[in-house]
Amino acid sequence: MSTATPNAPQDTTAALPADLQDERLIAQQGVRGWAGAFLSRLKSGDLGSLPVVIGLVIIWGVFQALNDSFLSSRNLVNLTLQSAAVGTIAIGIVLVLLLGEIDLSVGSVSGLSSAILAVGMVNQGWPSVVAIVVAIVAGMVIGLAYGALFTRFGVPSFVITLAGLLAVLGLQLYVLGKEGTINIPFDSGLVKFAQQTFLPLAVSYVVALLAVALYVLTRLRVNSQRAAAGLSTTPNVMIGLRALVLAVVLLVPTYVLNRDRGVSVMFLLFVALVVVMDFAIRRTGWGRSVMAVGGNVEAARRAGINVKGIYLSVFALCSTFAAIGGLLAAGRLAAANQSSGGGDTNLNAIAAAVIGGTSLFGGRGSAYSALLGIIVIQSISSGLSLLNLDSSIRYMVTGGVLLLAVTVDSLSRRSRAAHGRA
Repeated sequence: MSTATPNAPQDTTAALPADLQDERLIAQQGVRGWAGAFLSRLKSGDLGSLPVVIGLVIIWGVFQALNDSFLSSRNLVNLTLQSAAVGTIAIGIVLVLLLGEIDLSVGSVSGLSSAILAVGMVNQGWPSVVAIVVAIVAGMVIGLAYGALFTRFGVPSFVITLAGLLAVLGLQLYVLGKEGTINIPFDSGLVKFAQQTFLPLAVSYVVALLAVALYVLTRLRVNSQRAAAGLSTTPNVMIGLRALVLAVVLLVPTYVLNRDRGVSVMFLLFVALVVVMDFAIRRTGWGRSVMAVGGNVEAARRAGINVKGIYLSVFALCSTFAAIGGLLAAGRLAAANQSSGGGDTNLNAIAAAVIGGTSLFGGRGSAYSALLGIIVIQSISSGLSLLNLDSSIRYMVTGGVLLLAVTVDSLSRRSRAAHGRA
């Protein structure tokens, strides 16, 4: 007959969740363990959005010190209005960069969509909704054509979209015809939406609080699912602290913007698109497939992922976001012309995605890169304008920031490889 020894050591590891029964993971529990794990990720090159957030704080601090109007409510409202159109285009660029590809024609696609909108509404008398739908569908078809050429013939995306840039630009000029410029009526719904529609003060605060509540409910739901699967969960205290930080991040800017015209609905639409695409990338099978293909195409193919379908969907989404961005730009300017989508639209959209933290090497990034990146670019543009500096300075500064972002990405990638986390 056997008897239990009172002082025998007990196996406490077995009582832990399945994903924490490794001593290295056990050591990462609690606030101290979380801080240690965070520092370990930084040392290994997993920087996330930290560099761009620090850079944004520095940029805002420098420009505010040089001109105290930079962080004024009026200037920040203008900054949000200027960010929405190109930022929406940048969301699509983030998606193709996640695959390790590029789309150089998003500016031309946005210009074509604005031309279709203006010609349809003004010259052809189409209802606004019909003109908007046709313009967006045109962008989607162009993206599908890119994807088909890429998957069927293996032509590099750089070449396909460079040719597309020229072809779509020609199509834009053809659609506009001899007029060259078409003014969109100021009383049209799109122009009012882009220029004059702001959330009522009370509604803006309710939206911010609802976003915080949605975050808390989502995290609690994830905790419930993980607990049911026998996995570790995020402590409720940590969820509460994160929710508090999110509330401050949302409510303080809302208060500042409401001191002038308020929160632009067009900018809110841009932010909503970022949130939806971030959810799609991180929480859906499609998003995980995109990251897998961007990380290693052959491994993704052998894992049973429909690689061709992923490429087709991403190129189509990229051109669709470019078309939507073109519509927002047309509404903001109340016109479409031969220069719509030209100038620095293309470069700023690509720069925003890269500066925001999306890797040029594929497989790493977030939809929030578009939001952070375009705010950095527009902050530089706005700050230099307030200082009455020439646009040449803006191009040089933006180019320097872009080069710095790519350098940081390259160094962090090298560090991750050295630590076995690439």
